[in-house]
Amino acid sequence: MNLKDIRDMAKSQGIKVGNMKKENIIRSIQRAEGNFDCFGSAITGECNQMNCIWRGDCLK
Repeated sequence: MNLKDIRDMAKSQGIKVGNMKKENIIRSIQRAEGNFDCFGSAITGECNQMNCIWRGDCLK
């Protein structure tokens, strides 16, 4: 998902993104949705969140 789409998604949830980096915007969206704010934290490349929409970007 590109940055514009991510920013639009955040804004639709009432999140003010300002100058936030992509990773922080995604984590804010995850928190707003009631999910773990774990984007980019799978250091070993393993993640048990199989249905996460960010999984592909996160594990790159």
